[in-house]
Amino acid sequence: MTKRKGYRDWRWQALWWHRFLLLWSTIDGQTRYSIPEEVKQGSVVGNLAKDLGLGLSEIFDRKLRVASEAGEQYFSVDAGKGELVVNDRIDREALCGQSASCVLPLQVVVENPLQSHRIEVEIRDINDNSPSFLTQEINLKIPESIALGKRFPLENAEDSDVGSNSLKTYSLSKNEYFSLKFKEIKNGKAVPELVLEKPLDREKISLHQLLLTALDGGIPVRSGTCKITITVLDNNDNFPVFNEHFYKVSVKENSTKGTFIIKLTATDADDGLNGEVKYSFGSRTPDSLLSIFEINDITGGITLKGTLDYETSKSYLIDITAKDKGIPEMEGDCRVQLDVEDINDNPPEIVLTSKPSPVREDAPSGTVVALISARDLDSGDNGKVTLHLSKSSPFTLKTSFSNNYELVTRGALDRERVSEYNVEITATDSGSPPLFSKKTIPVSIADVNDNAPIFTQPSYNVYLKENGVPGSILYSVSASDLDFGENAKISYSILESKVQDVSVSSYVYINSDNGSIYSMHSFDYEKLKVFQIQVQAKDQGSPSLSSNATVHVFILDQNDNAPSVIYPSSAALGSLSHQRMPRSAKSGHLVTKVTAVDADSGHNAWISYKMSEATDASLFTVNQYTGEVRTKRAVSEQDDSSQRLLIEIKDDGEPVQSATVTVSILLEDGLHEPILDLRHKSVEPSKKTGRITLYLILSLASVSVLSLVTFVILAVKCMRSSRSSGSCCMRRSDCDDYKNPNRNLQIQLNTDGPIKYVEVLGGDMLSQSQSFRSCMSPMSEYSDFTLIKPSSTTDFKEVISVLDASLPDSTWTFESQQVSTTVIFCVLVCGCIPLL
Repeated sequence: MTKRKGYRDWRWQALWWHRFLLLWSTIDGQTRYSIPEEVKQGSVVGNLAKDLGLGLSEIFDRKLRVASEAGEQYFSVDAGKGELVVNDRIDREALCGQSASCVLPLQVVVENPLQSHRIEVEIRDINDNSPSFLTQEINLKIPESIALGKRFPLENAEDSDVGSNSLKTYSLSKNEYFSLKFKEIKNGKAVPELVLEKPLDREKISLHQLLLTALDGGIPVRSGTCKITITVLDNNDNFPVFNEHFYKVSVKENSTKGTFIIKLTATDADDGLNGEVKYSFGSRTPDSLLSIFEINDITGGITLKGTLDYETSKSYLIDITAKDKGIPEMEGDCRVQLDVEDINDNPPEIVLTSKPSPVREDAPSGTVVALISARDLDSGDNGKVTLHLSKSSPFTLKTSFSNNYELVTRGALDRERVSEYNVEITATDSGSPPLFSKKTIPVSIADVNDNAPIFTQPSYNVYLKENGVPGSILYSVSASDLDFGENAKISYSILESKVQDVSVSSYVYINSDNGSIYSMHSFDYEKLKVFQIQVQAKDQGSPSLSSNATVHVFILDQNDNAPSVIYPSSAALGSLSHQRMPRSAKSGHLVTKVTAVDADSGHNAWISYKMSEATDASLFTVNQYTGEVRTKRAVSEQDDSSQRLLIEIKDDGEPVQSATVTVSILLEDGLHEPILDLRHKSVEPSKKTGRITLYLILSLASVSVLSLVTFVILAVKCMRSSRSSGSCCMRRSDCDDYKNPNRNLQIQLNTDGPIKYVEVLGGDMLSQSQSFRSCMSPMSEYSDFTLIKPSSTTDFKEVISVLDASLPDSTWTFESQQVSTTVIFCVLVCGCIPLL
């Protein structure tokens, strides 16, 4: 027992010694390692990273991995050390059978950049298999009259190991009748034969039992045994003999069932039943072989019963026995080696070694996309494979080494034109006829930000009604980007610009996600009629790309201003406008002219006049379009001396806006200064022009002086009042509203038919414009010039003062710096009385 244990320890030490003694070498640019079979899982084969010239940091970054061409993944890479380690149990006999050399080809793949290397791992045989016999007992029947030296073939033992570990020799248990000899056959194997050394005597010993032992050449030696039982028979002293002891034939693997293979013939020198021979397969023929072949027991012909496959088994060894019908029966044997001829019955196979990752559309020509290998189970020319692609494909195949290829780009890519390619690879072998197979590899093209956003149109026209609700949407611009993902994600913004010296961002803002433009406040057509917005669409790529579009915003006028009466004005003389006319006036006499203006435009500013009420409707009429009030008939003595007219002024807007003016007419006898028709007054323009020019000069000088004096007085008064009561001539809120004085004060003289009026405009672009308006009355020879409280241009309902209508048809402007818009004053040409 102790000796057996020591023997086992020595054997395991030898195994471990072979297991860790790893050899590697580089042959023809390929790395080879050598390991024994059955090594423990996790055993190190070699430092793969070092042998390939890779640093430890590159192992993980470049995703070092191995792929076995045999299908089973026996090895893996230790990502921490870069060592090639055993991943699974390796049985050399299962991999390579009886082949003298057992080499596992491996493909090593690294990425970034994509590369592949071929290595080989030699699997060395260890003595892990004992010789074994197919049957554990051999029964022989030998006539007692058999001659000395007769040889009886015995069953061969099988050993899955190779080389020195394979079957080495046989031994026979000690006996005096038989010895063991060996016979060499054509395939180089030795067949054990039992040789009769001493004549048999059935009467002495009728049954002999021997033990046949098969020994291999391994260390330690392994063995297998088979029991031989010999029955001694009486005379039938000739046995069948085949023409040849070993036959060799070949048959194509695509042969059909029933195909004749070979006819065997054996002869027996005996007569009668002792010379009649029947054929059969050897007693130790495996069932797998019996399912493929059959033999005619009378003729000895062997035919095909099943199907052949060269890729499964390339050769078969068939033992044939010929027995006579004598008593005891005698038998002879032979062996048939049947070689299967390969035909091109396996199409080539395309193996994707590494899955393709998305390729950037700006990748240069020659970029490696995927690693591909090809294989064919056939042999010779039938197994030679070539790969090719369609000529229209933007990819090509580059040979790396035997049956291994790189799929690389060969031209420019454009994701916007083709976002994914289905690359069809065709593999064709060199057989006759050739076989082929196809494989489609999807290759995605990764997007690059090479397309700027594009607006649906380069410019947009937006028509917006004035007085809209702040925060309402004006328009939605839209842009698209041909790129993908973040490169196509668009954000919108408004480029900085000025509208009336104010940043456009104070007028509108834009939703950066959907391009909707919203108003910041209500727009007033009378202040702003049109402005432009520069919208930019920018993608989220790196670097980002952008494009611009112009949005033209047109403000549409609404009827939001009622007509304002310029003449006659009732502010100076109370609620009525007083006019005088002689009783001697005839039909068609021009009494006065009502003049009104509307701050709106277009139809909204078209004004019509209508007599709403009158003391005597038969005496006066008003022109619908000019506003002239004339007599319809001559004045009679019965007419009241005081006439009252209510005139309504309407615009043409929707809804209609209107205003009224009341004219009081006093009929007088002997009036020395009758009102003349404006057409008569125009006869003496030069005289009136001189007077009016003088009046204007005096008025403008008075306006300037009074403005300054009034401003100082009000400022002092407000400062004194605010210290005691906290109030002033204006409330503090009012003062805040007007704390910014107008930058410019403009006094402008305009004409509307026979009516002359002056506009005093002041204000900058950032504050509400103020307007002073004055009219010249045609009713008085002495013109009076009145300025009233300033009003917003958006509110035209202030009362307009009366000026002499005989002023010349000219326009002039007076500008004054820093004049307060809160001053209320009145200038009368005759007597300059300020009205505070």
